[in-house]
Amino acid sequence: MSITRFDELTGEYALDAARTRIGLVARHRMASRVRGEFEECEGVVRVDGEDPSRSGVRIVIPAASVRTGNRQRDDLLRTRFLDAADHPEMTFTSSEVRQVDDTAFEVMGDLTLRGVTRPVTVDVELSGAEDDARGGLRLGFTCGATIDRNDWGVNWNLLTTAMVSPLVVLEIDATVIRRL
Repeated sequence: MSITRFDELTGEYALDAARTRIGLVARHRMASRVRGEFEECEGVVRVDGEDPSRSGVRIVIPAASVRTGNRQRDDLLRTRFLDAADHPEMTFTSSEVRQVDDTAFEVMGDLTLRGVTRPVTVDVELSGAEDDARGGLRLGFTCGATIDRNDWGVNWNLLTTAMVSPLVVLEIDATVIRRL
């Protein structure tokens, strides 16, 4: 089956963690970029094809699942920055969805990190819809947002403040599977 209309996508979907990448990019003041990703996530997406404003999403990410390819930096991120021991989960829960064009959306919601909840707007692009080999419908989304980590108290010390930009880019490539 080929999906040609947005209203055909209505339903509740589970995040396919094996095909989803939640990445982050932070700029070091020395002009380099640090890239990382969270290796675990779960979530639910509700799509209302007739009225996209009634759509929604909730994602839960274990803070300890962050990986940058450098063990020492990963340990610092888990302990000093994300405080994963006291705040093991980061969550995003949408509060509003606005359709921008046929495949683009703005999803407003609350990001909770280190026990602090702040509003965030995520730009979302529906990148594909297809039936999988088991007859289930899969949707692909490309998403992005830029946050100021200081808004959540994600900082370690004065040196970090001077050396690492407070702006962090979140890059998400998500696949969701319609629940039957």
